[in-house]
Amino acid sequence: MIEEERYCIDVVRQVQAIKAALTSLEKLVLDDHLDTCVETALKGKSLSTRREKVEELVAVLGGRKK
Repeated sequence: MIEEERYCIDVVRQVQAIKAALTSLEKLVLDDHLDTCVETALKGKSLSTRREKVEELVAVLGGRKK
């Protein structure tokens, strides 16, 4: 769109749509992770695995890389 010299507002709207789609995808992936990986770890006997999953969630929700 930039190379085609499209109207700035059209470009901004497209960027907003992409961001919204990525936010929705992020929510779906995080929900699935909670329902599978985290739930399995919390039901398991390994304290280190449970701690690891909680630390991962805190890091990702806080915007940090682990």
